[in-house]
Amino acid sequence: MSIKENLSSILSTLPESVTLVAVSKTKPISDLQQVYDEGQRIFGENRVQEMTEKWQNMPKDIEWHMIGHLQRNKVKYMAEYVSLIHGVDSPKLLAEINKQAEKCNRTISCLLQVHIAEEDTKFGFDEKELLALLHNEEFKTYEHVKIVGLMGMATFTDNMNQVRREFKSLKSLFTKLKNNYPNFTTLSMGMSGDYKIAIEEGSTMVRIGSSIFGTRN
Repeated sequence: MSIKENLSSILSTLPESVTLVAVSKTKPISDLQQVYDEGQRIFGENRVQEMTEKWQNMPKDIEWHMIGHLQRNKVKYMAEYVSLIHGVDSPKLLAEINKQAEKCNRTISCLLQVHIAEEDTKFGFDEKELLALLHNEEFKTYEHVKIVGLMGMATFTDNMNQVRREFKSLKSLFTKLKNNYPNFTTLSMGMSGDYKIAIEEGSTMVRIGSSIFGTRN
């Protein structure tokens, strides 16, 4: 199937309440342009340099989402344009985003990454660390970041019961926090291999790459 057919097929399975992030990392601008021409306006990248190049060369009505693990020294290169940072996994990173956003006179939306997988390779807060951050007095002074929800990645496994359990636990935490934090509107969970389960468990945003653009080299 073509990229356009892949996109159309995925969009037909998404409820209106779920936002699609087209994960375009490593893909050429010509591929992104095809998806853009079909009306897609949200793209996700995991390398700041690559995302910046694409931002410079593509239409300016695109929302760029940083979906990968982000190093603090890279924040300054995307602070002027990034729409949403999915993987905020430490208080120091959040402080740096606030600092760089202030320099650009912007407020950057962020998701706090929660570690839900049974793998050591995934980043993120546990529940205790998350609550400590949200209750931290310094965090409350940040005027240039807006926490709009949570993000999580399930274990890379064929055991879909385990994946469902992990998504369920994140949704439960999200619901609990939402009561006290009205800005919490986004729950980013689900990728090409597990997004349908993620949606069943309450995801409001899915990050889909290979199912749209084909497998990566």
